[in-house]
Amino acid sequence: MRVYLCGGIHALSDAEAQGWRERAKALLASHVTVLDPMLRVRREVSDSELHSFISEDLREIAESDALIVNATRPSWGTAMEIVYARVLQRRIVAFIDPREKSVSPWLRYHCEIHPSLEEAVTSLMNPTT
Repeated sequence: MRVYLCGGIHALSDAEAQGWRERAKALLASHVTVLDPMLRVRREVSDSELHSFISEDLREIAESDALIVNATRPSWGTAMEIVYARVLQRRIVAFIDPREKSVSPWLRYHCEIHPSLEEAVTSLMNPTT
C-alpha cells in the first residue's frame, strides 16, 4: 500500500508541517510506502515553477492507494488534494483536533474522520474495525 501524507505546509513552520508526518511514518513503518511531499518542499516557488511543483504532488496522489490527512487547520492545498484524491477514488482518512465540536460537512463528505493520527492510522491499517 502507498499512503500520501496530506496536510498544510504553506505558512507553517517546518516543525508544524513535518512533526505529524514523522509520527505517521513511525506508526506506518514497515507496513506501507509513505509518500511525503515535505521531502521536496521549497518555501518559495516562482510562478514559472508552479506547474512542475504541483504536478509532483498530483503524481504522488495518483500513485497512492490512500491519503492520511492532517485536518487540524484549514489549508488551501490540503483541500484541493483531498478533492483530487476523491475524484481518483482514493481512500481518505483524516484526523482532526479532538476538541473540535463541529467538522465541516465538506470534510465529512470527502474523508473518514478520526480524533487522532493514531486512530486514523489504525483505521487505515484495519479497515474492518
